[in-house]
Amino acid sequence: MRTHSRRSLLGAGMAAAGSGLLTSTGAYALDTRNGRHRHHSHHTPPPPDGHGSHGSATAGYVSPDGPEVLKAERARGSGPVRRFSVTASEAQFDMGGQVVDTWAYGDLLPGKEVRVKAGERVAMTLHNRLPHSTTIHWHGVQIRNDMDGSPDVTQRSVKAGASFDYGFAVDIPGTYWLHPHVGVQLDRGLYAPFIVEDPREPLSYDHEWIVMIDDWLDGVDGMTPDAMLDELNKDKPGGGMSGHSEMQRGGNRAAAAAVARMRRRARHRMSDDPSDNIEYPFHVMNGRVARDRETFRAKPGDRIRIRLINAAAGTAYRVALGGHNMTVTHIDGYPVQHKETDSLLIAMGERFDVLVTAKEGVFPLTALSAGGNNQTAQALLRTGSGDAPDDKIRPTELRSGGLSADKFKAASSVRLSDSEPDRTIKLDLTGNMDDWDWAINGKPYSASARYPVEQGERVRITFHNTTTMWHPMHLHGHTFALANGGPRKDTTIVLPDQEVSVDFDAENPGLWMLHCHNVYHSESGMMTVLGYKSQK
Repeated sequence: MRTHSRRSLLGAGMAAAGSGLLTSTGAYALDTRNGRHRHHSHHTPPPPDGHGSHGSATAGYVSPDGPEVLKAERARGSGPVRRFSVTASEAQFDMGGQVVDTWAYGDLLPGKEVRVKAGERVAMTLHNRLPHSTTIHWHGVQIRNDMDGSPDVTQRSVKAGASFDYGFAVDIPGTYWLHPHVGVQLDRGLYAPFIVEDPREPLSYDHEWIVMIDDWLDGVDGMTPDAMLDELNKDKPGGGMSGHSEMQRGGNRAAAAAVARMRRRARHRMSDDPSDNIEYPFHVMNGRVARDRETFRAKPGDRIRIRLINAAAGTAYRVALGGHNMTVTHIDGYPVQHKETDSLLIAMGERFDVLVTAKEGVFPLTALSAGGNNQTAQALLRTGSGDAPDDKIRPTELRSGGLSADKFKAASSVRLSDSEPDRTIKLDLTGNMDDWDWAINGKPYSASARYPVEQGERVRITFHNTTTMWHPMHLHGHTFALANGGPRKDTTIVLPDQEVSVDFDAENPGLWMLHCHNVYHSESGMMTVLGYKSQK
């Protein structure tokens, strides 16, 4: 993946510091059993009784650093350790002529990829040089619970100026990514790909191209994601939920205008339109706007694996490579029965791996905002000479509307076994655009909320979307299966006035977030916690 950084303020890159074997006795010899904060962080793991100021392991539930979690971690193996570090800091980036202030990992947009092999262990030190606390969530990874990065549930946020050591084993290959889980920090530049290679990779290809797609408002006309969240929630009792009072007046005005446009547009939106709630000023592909697009170079006939990651906070995309069909091989990290298509519909948080055989010429890889406002992010595939197509081009392949994940079947090697559920959890997705009262079963998020499951159960979650908006629902620490042999996933689209049932095996004990991956929905209340009951 080519990354581009311009006019940095602060930051140091995410750097691998080599790998080696460490002795393990069930926890890491590098002492990441509970994560270790450094400097003056004052961060300790939540007390197991849940009665501390940041306690989360309510009595009767597994603690995020409890013996059940450590046992599950030992079962993932004790392979070599790969060491990394990353600095989260303030930065500036050039959006095609407009320089924006934002936050980023290591002064790169996206952050530098973290790449390991299945069977290895990750040792990542996060240095927080932001003016606010933060965490890292490892999206899609079946991770030990105390390393999941969920503030006030699995860990305390890493304070400004502090550092934190994440350490965990990875045993399932796939395309994943990392981002904060504090407030609306996801809608800044804080994200990077996390690739877990398969030591027995069955696919054959000549090149790999990681593509992260994002919507962008941070730093435009003084706007920030926190100002946007406050504007959306300003009519609620107590006002916005972001807790920030330092937003500039100009940013608040820009946010207010964007919200007004969004609500006018929503009145005319069709029910099958996965509208991005907010009209974002920019859409970027690997950190670059269309008029300053990245070029990936290959030769005619080369076979390219493209790992597509939707890192956007509020936008689903229809994605196509002009002049080519794509063969889908994996969704959300898991193999599917291969299927060829001319375009895809990718919701926030979803990942699709595709194979393409490159033709000769210059071709646009285009992500069209699925909200109907005709905004695009774009990059180029170049295999020969010739002029690049205009950056406003819309490949004809986009006309089909794009296949969504529910149109695929899991590969036989990962298909969830047939079994009736031991437990069914019914979750109504509630709220509306005017009141911005997003919730689950009518209750906004509380860190003390628990939907209980027990180790070893087959659990079915039935989502019923009672709203007029799309919701990509994401479960931490697990992979679930869509119905009728559908793909294994961690994020699934739930359409308005529709029900979607997903099944998973409860094999990763702890406390796990479940939320809409539209960050302005989740941070306004559409979020809850699944908790494993203690077996004691």
